[in-house]
Amino acid sequence: MMKLTFVLKHMAVCAGAAALLLGLPLYQSGYLGAFLRGESVDSVSSATTVLDKPSGSYVVFINKEMHGGDGSESLTTWESFFSGGDFTFSFEDISCSVPKGDVGAADMAASFQSQLPENQMALLLEDSTLLLSRMDYGKYDIVILSREFMEANAGTYGNDALQIEVSVDETL
Repeated sequence: MMKLTFVLKHMAVCAGAAALLLGLPLYQSGYLGAFLRGESVDSVSSATTVLDKPSGSYVVFINKEMHGGDGSESLTTWESFFSGGDFTFSFEDISCSVPKGDVGAADMAASFQSQLPENQMALLLEDSTLLLSRMDYGKYDIVILSREFMEANAGTYGNDALQIEVSVDETL
């Protein structure tokens, strides 16, 4: 009889600990309430929130050679995505480079990254001189620069690259 009470007490303590460890975070997240109200709960798509785009003017440079050249499906997909159009699923991972001193471009790149599935876009903060040199020789995948950065560092950017203008007006 003593063993039975010990086993039952042990099971009750374990069940209580599991309820606290698993139930409390579930209750705090709001998913439990949505589930009980009958709302659809999608933990995969709701895990990442899309970041707002920072205001300003930006230019996205896409290396045509790395994406199959003019008219390729890959290039059209990424052009549509960075232009603000509909994005269809792509198996292609991209790496987006941004100069370290260009905070606006880094925020814009983070906003684009938040719209993609996890780990599809690697965000690289690079030294601006090395990045501009790599752009001259076509050794990049995608680069985002702000207009202010481009005006401060006058030169030619991304020889034979697809350039997409992105402007976001600040609205209050």
